[in-house]
Amino acid sequence: MMRRREFITLLGGAAAAWPLAARAQQSAMPVIGFLHGASPVAYARMLVAFREGLKEAGYIEGQNVAIEFRWAQGHFDQLPAMAADLVRRRATVIVTGGVPATLAAKAATTTIPIVFSTSADPVEIGLVASLNRPGGNVTGVTNLAVQIGPKQLEFLHELVPTASVAVLLVNPTNPTLAETQSRDLQAAARTLGLQLQVLHAGTERDLDSVFQTLAPPRAPLVIGADAFFIDQNERLVALASHYAVPTIHFVREYATAGGLMSYGGDLTETYRQAGIHTGRILKGEKPADLPVQQATKVELIINLKTAKALGLTIPLSLLGRADEVIQ
Repeated sequence: MMRRREFITLLGGAAAAWPLAARAQQSAMPVIGFLHGASPVAYARMLVAFREGLKEAGYIEGQNVAIEFRWAQGHFDQLPAMAADLVRRRATVIVTGGVPATLAAKAATTTIPIVFSTSADPVEIGLVASLNRPGGNVTGVTNLAVQIGPKQLEFLHELVPTASVAVLLVNPTNPTLAETQSRDLQAAARTLGLQLQVLHAGTERDLDSVFQTLAPPRAPLVIGADAFFIDQNERLVALASHYAVPTIHFVREYATAGGLMSYGGDLTETYRQAGIHTGRILKGEKPADLPVQQATKVELIINLKTAKALGLTIPLSLLGRADEVIQ
């Protein structure tokens, strides 16, 4: 018969062993390093979609995969250190949001798979060799936020046909995206007979200055595709309203929050696809062979209430093309 002291000792050893076993099991769980230039508040809807994509691929956070989040909250200069930290922690795969985060991750590792979500052309900025055969350790999903900039300008020109000057707002701390958007919209402006003024904002204070110095008054404004501007969505809506500036942004939340117009792809679908891609890599597929997914659906949303407040009449031709009209 087992003695009482031996039994107690055995129980104590088992009790101590359980946490160790649990920790061992947890450490064996694959870890997704999630690196983003913005904040989790602004991307809450996209995070839900990312987790849905993971679930479709067979992975649920806390059950068979862990996620380590790193949010730069607009301070893009912190991204290289954050990327290096995820590499040191041996993340199984690194998921990135935006061009600065993706470039930081790509510079930090050539071996850990990277799944990006970006507004830019991944081939043009050197992330992948081609969309169908990315090569290397990087693949992901791209939306149409940069490519649709000229169309956004066209919509504004149709709404304010008397304007001779249009404004593009870009983030100078994201030069890759800023240069691409400036180039594309300069060409579009010339075609429309407009002069394009490019203004820069990388901080909240910069945003205030931009709206104070817009010239001429009521010059239509295209808000560039940038994670910082998504973070500052409510501030941008308030400033555009206060200074009576006709604006268009690429995220639907801009129009639904009171902005005049939004035109862009569905970011939730972009992040859902990124979740699916991540799951496929966790199952053993190689990013070099996993084609970059391209978002193809875009939607135009017009806020009629805001248009009336600005004293603008939306042309029927523009209303007829809207996917959603907010009364």
